[in-house]
Amino acid sequence: MAEEKKLFKVKIDNISVEVEPGTTILNAARGIGGDVVPPAMCYYSKLQGSGGKCRTCLVKVTKGSEADPRPMPKLVASCRTTVMDGMEVANITSPEVLEARKGIVEFLLINHPLDCPVCDQAGECDLQDLSYEHGAEGTRYEFKRRTFDKIDLGDHIQLHMTRCILCYRCVFTADQLTASREHGVLDRGDHSQISTYIQNNLDNDFIGNVIDVCPVGALTDKTARFKNRVWFLKPVDAHRNCDNPKCCGKVALWMRGDEVFRVTARKDQYGEVENWICDTCRFEKKDVKDWTIEGPRKIDRHSVISQGHYVNTVKPKDPLVEVLDGRQPKLLFDIHTQSEVNRPTIDLSKIDGPAHSDDFNKSQS
Repeated sequence: MAEEKKLFKVKIDNISVEVEPGTTILNAARGIGGDVVPPAMCYYSKLQGSGGKCRTCLVKVTKGSEADPRPMPKLVASCRTTVMDGMEVANITSPEVLEARKGIVEFLLINHPLDCPVCDQAGECDLQDLSYEHGAEGTRYEFKRRTFDKIDLGDHIQLHMTRCILCYRCVFTADQLTASREHGVLDRGDHSQISTYIQNNLDNDFIGNVIDVCPVGALTDKTARFKNRVWFLKPVDAHRNCDNPKCCGKVALWMRGDEVFRVTARKDQYGEVENWICDTCRFEKKDVKDWTIEGPRKIDRHSVISQGHYVNTVKPKDPLVEVLDGRQPKLLFDIHTQSEVNRPTIDLSKIDGPAHSDDFNKSQS
């Protein structure tokens, strides 16, 4: 008989949960869900080595463990700190954590431009949500912000380094998912930037996934840039039999009517990719005929995308049909086929200049 694995009992914001040893505080909080979960801008559960850079997930450990109940002297990064049996953690119940998080958001926004009205990430931007929930009303920063030129990373990806918060997600994605990595973080301090080595293009089958993992609008899809706002599009689940064996072929199509504006990987409630997709599915399959539509995609996140959601909607009855005893109303028709009044004598589109009264038949009394 297999030995039962011991679970650690952890309390986060006075809510208890049992998790396996080695679980981080952040993932333990995700086991509870709701507002207890700290925000994370750099941690990504599917990328090894991610986390510990943005510091937005700081929490206060008020009790270390049952064996050593002393609190930790400083706030800790929940994405890198593993739980202990009997640990007690304060997140939104700690004023110290909320004040520290407000300062961290202010630091993240020091060099971030006010591009929200024109940024393609608006409406599904993690930094946008973070600033509204945990940020301050204004900034105390009075110096000149750093700026970078826009860079084309291949045929499909545009880099706005001015918007980047150096979360390293795209670097880890290219390093762990693709055969080769041609980009990384260059320089140091406030000169640090995501860039390609000797301006090499990012060219491999899965590099488009760096767009999905980017929490801000630094990496955008050039095939969908400036074509539509995300809250005007309807996300639907779809799949296809992809020739690439590493691609799952399961995507989210962002549509308006029958037109596919962009294709992305499916994401979970924390904005993380469920399964990686290849560049062929992402950039080249923009026709509905290429996909098998499964149905509307459920939007779990508190985003403006959900304002136009259409699951379980009921189409109202047309009351005119009942009023007209079942006859269908004729609401749209060509007035010129129904009336002799003011009928044009010639094709008005062929007239030079504005139409004149002499170009119409006079009303017959």
